[in-house]
Amino acid sequence: MAGNETGTIANLVASNEQTILPEWLELQKKAGTLQTGRITEGELAAQSRNFLHLLRDGLAKGDNEGMSNPAYQPVKDMLSDLSHTRAQQGFSPSETATFVFSLKQPLFSALNRDKTLSPAQVAQITWSTTTLLDALGLYTLEVFQKSREEVIQRQHREISELSTPVVKLWDGILALPLIGTLDSARTQVVMENLLQEIVDVEAEIAIIDITGVPTVDTLTAQHLLKTVAAARLMGADCIISGIRPQIAQTIVHLGVELNVISKATLAAAFAVALARTGRGVRKLKPGEIDTAKKVLEQQQAE
Repeated sequence: MAGNETGTIANLVASNEQTILPEWLELQKKAGTLQTGRITEGELAAQSRNFLHLLRDGLAKGDNEGMSNPAYQPVKDMLSDLSHTRAQQGFSPSETATFVFSLKQPLFSALNRDKTLSPAQVAQITWSTTTLLDALGLYTLEVFQKSREEVIQRQHREISELSTPVVKLWDGILALPLIGTLDSARTQVVMENLLQEIVDVEAEIAIIDITGVPTVDTLTAQHLLKTVAAARLMGADCIISGIRPQIAQTIVHLGVELNVISKATLAAAFAVALARTGRGVRKLKPGEIDTAKKVLEQQQAE
């Protein structure tokens, strides 16, 4: 874009801001930007006015280098912040890109109203303006996509952490109920949570319950073995519970040696854990029930 063209567009924006801005805002409203409820009309107006001013300043200082010119860096920074914010707010890519692309029509309308320019100048400036806004729009989409991917990755990590809670069943006994597919990334989260809890409570036994794991393949079995091995290095024995008949058959067919105690239910695994720690559960006799209730009441009162 030649220097005289950028200067002409900058003057055009400066002298027609009072008509360009309302037209631009109206187009964004028609596109449904405000219907999402994620942004107010005042916020949209402030963002649009700020972008228009930064674009005008960039055009006044820019030359034929285009987007690579440092003069456009404030514009790019503003669009970067806007894209990142809208990605977090849940805007779609098209809704975000509309912020830049919808500015074309008001600018072209202002350009056509300028009678001091020849048809050739109007055509050349129109092309230059289109090229610049297209570049800014694509930049906005690129930043939005990266920001959206970061949001999705963060949510995935949070969901993985929430879906792998480590529960203290008894003194020295932990349970790790697994739900869903166990991939490499989730295995790392499982290990970190389990090992940290083993250290915090000085656990002797960790029960890994796979009742909520839909299928067990070779990779899943390897991940389980890695978790068991890591727990053993921390001084805690492991028991795997939730071994259903179809999972047992799959493990046998795969030829995987778990080399760890396994039980069909979490209750059965808990009973084994209690026995290995010198504890047990039995049904109280009628007289013992009253005594146990009194002890509980005293403990609660304290």
